Amino acid sequence: MRPPLPPFTEETARLKVQLAEDAWNTRDPEKVALAYTPDSEWRNRDRFINGREEIVAFLTDKWQRELGYRLRKELWAYTDDRIAVRFAYEYHDADGRWFRAYGNENWEFDEHGLMRKRYASINDLPIIAAERRIAHTAE
Repeated sequence: MRPPLPPFTEETARLKVQLAEDAWNTRDPEKVALAYTPDSEWRNRDRFINGREEIVAFLTDKWQRELGYRLRKELWAYTDDRIAVRFAYEYHDADGRWFRAYGNENWEFDEHGLMRKRYASINDLPIIAAERRIAHTAE
C-alpha cells in the first residue's frame, strides 16, 4: 500500500503530488522506484521505460548527469485514479551549465496507490546561475 489511495479527492491528490516531489528530490532511485508498480509503464521524453528495474537504471543515469537536481510539482487535475501535474526542475551539468526543465505528467494509479503509468513531456531551457528560481541544496 502506498497512501493516499484512489479514489482521489483534491486533498489526497495534492498530498500524492507533494509526496512524489519529496521522493524525487531525494535523488534516490531505489526509493523513488518503490512508488511504481513492478510493471509500471513510462514515457519520459522520447524514452519508453518498463518496470522498476528500468526505472532505477533510468533515474541512476539521470541523476549522474543532472547535478544539483531540484524539482517542484503542482497538481493540475485529478480523477478517481489519475492525476495530472505540471512541474519545473533545475540542474547543472558536469561543465557547470544550468538548465530549467518544464513539463507535464499524466499519472495512473492502481488500487494500492502505486503508479502504473507515467507519461512525461519535458522541455529544457538553458539558464545562467543567476536565473535559478528553485532553491538548491549544497552537493
